[in-house]
Amino acid sequence: MDIDSVIQPLQRFGVHLGLDRIVNLLANVGNPHHQVSVIHVAGTNGKGSVCAYLSSVLSEAGYRTGRYTSPHLVDWTERICLNEQPISSEELSQLLEKVQAAIRAEDESATQFEVITAAAWLYFAQQQVDVAVVEVGLGGRLDATNVCLQPLVTIITSISREHWQQLGPTLADIAREKAGILKPGCAVVVGPLPPEAEKVVRSRALELQCPIFTPQPAGEIASGWAECKTIQNSKLIKYPLPLVGQIQLTNSALALAALEILQQQGWQISEEAIINGMAKTKWPGRMQWTTWKNHKLLLDGAHNTAAAQVLRQYVDSLDVVNHKPVNWVMGMFSDKDHTDIFAALLRPGDRLFLVPIPVEPWPGRTSANLQELANLAYSLCPELSDRQIHPDLFTALEAATSTATTDDLIVLCGSLYLVGDFLQMGIGNRE
Repeated sequence: MDIDSVIQPLQRFGVHLGLDRIVNLLANVGNPHHQVSVIHVAGTNGKGSVCAYLSSVLSEAGYRTGRYTSPHLVDWTERICLNEQPISSEELSQLLEKVQAAIRAEDESATQFEVITAAAWLYFAQQQVDVAVVEVGLGGRLDATNVCLQPLVTIITSISREHWQQLGPTLADIAREKAGILKPGCAVVVGPLPPEAEKVVRSRALELQCPIFTPQPAGEIASGWAECKTIQNSKLIKYPLPLVGQIQLTNSALALAALEILQQQGWQISEEAIINGMAKTKWPGRMQWTTWKNHKLLLDGAHNTAAAQVLRQYVDSLDVVNHKPVNWVMGMFSDKDHTDIFAALLRPGDRLFLVPIPVEPWPGRTSANLQELANLAYSLCPELSDRQIHPDLFTALEAATSTATTDDLIVLCGSLYLVGDFLQMGIGNRE
């Protein structure tokens, strides 16, 4: 059975937060989530890379490690991994068929995310994983992943204004939803949060008697290497950091704090496993370097304001930029903060190449109007040296490279779906 034939029709149910459907669905397939030890990770940005660090280190430590993340870049199988290897298409098809068969006629229709989440729990139980690293899809409190009653540790990486249409207009509202993954007495590791959000998370942690840990960001000690203090005795641990950008000093410290909590629970995770696991961590599509027609190309989702600020900070740190204009190839969904994202990224002299996003993940979510984006970009940064609209990604890249020197930086960003489209077309590293 083809995966898309099961998954795609479920798009019509859109995003529908709530736990009743997933609880019923999991009960119908034997409550597989009750058989799985879980690390649960929420946050606006950074949760994917934290999951990647954790699963890589735990696999390196010899544990049978599941990982569930979203969205995927190219293939649905990327979402469900065992010891860093994606599930096979055949296995995923069989699981989806079993989950679909478990939906009773009288039950409310499950969403696309709920069906694949149920398939992930089923896979992890069947594979008898020692631990599953599970990323929240959207929010936390009512997310389909929030069915684990006693996680080993929970993590909230960051909180900024995204998905306010579903989670609420203020940072406190969004924090309240993300803090919904906290469980009584279970430790929580928290990244740097705005005061308004931190107050909500700390209040919820206190209410549930959750030990709360807020590790300091790691320090960069050499190119590609970092060190951070353990939360227990402030011992320094040095480790390789293959994911780029200053934000990874924070993300890696959060992962190491969670691993230290596991060590205190009796999990055997050696310093060697931490060093080797960190070194092997991969998280494609996030500040990922590739080339296209002899040009350096930087890929990054940067789909919200905080991520755009992090991306611009990284771009400004590059020797190749050195105050030279940047070529931005961008597409965004209509429900994003276009003004703040452009304000974070665009500088005088930069060039902007706008493209539609070819994938619509659920009904009602569309690619932003390109002419409106072009007008907005000009109003925010009238000193742009060029702004163009293109019908697709290929023609935009052709235009961006046609007048750029091989030293000029080209950045593809604005949506992980756009990055996935680039990778799916197989045009990376094309000479």
